[in-house]
Amino acid sequence: MACPYFMPVQRLENGNWPHPSRLPLGDGWSGHCTAPGHEGELPQQHILEAFCNLGYADSCMWAPVDRAWDAVRFAVSAPPDPRNAAPGNASRLIQIRYVGERDHRPVEHGSLQFDLESASWSERHSDLRLQKMAECYLESYMKKKA
Repeated sequence: MACPYFMPVQRLENGNWPHPSRLPLGDGWSGHCTAPGHEGELPQQHILEAFCNLGYADSCMWAPVDRAWDAVRFAVSAPPDPRNAAPGNASRLIQIRYVGERDHRPVEHGSLQFDLESASWSERHSDLRLQKMAECYLESYMKKKA
């Protein structure tokens, strides 16, 4: 699970994870914090590794006490091989499902949709952080499927 206040910016190639492919965003990412009072601050690498990419917000000193989520999870609902899809077929769409958790329980969930044919998001999330995390997750997913 990734911290809901993490704004990923760039793939982190030199992270210290035993299984990077199992990370919540599909890879390790560098980025900045969006928590109130820490907007734009760049966490040190060990903080990125232990909290931003993997952590529950309740264990981060920068996270506000009053928050909707502690973490966010992603999963992909992938179509069959898009090269075999007929034009206009829904299998040209990838759904990214998300769950926001608080106290280890789901509090919000939904799905976002990416259109492979137009290479654009047909359903986006209004929270720019969550949308950016979904984009990173999809980028990592597509890289692994290539």
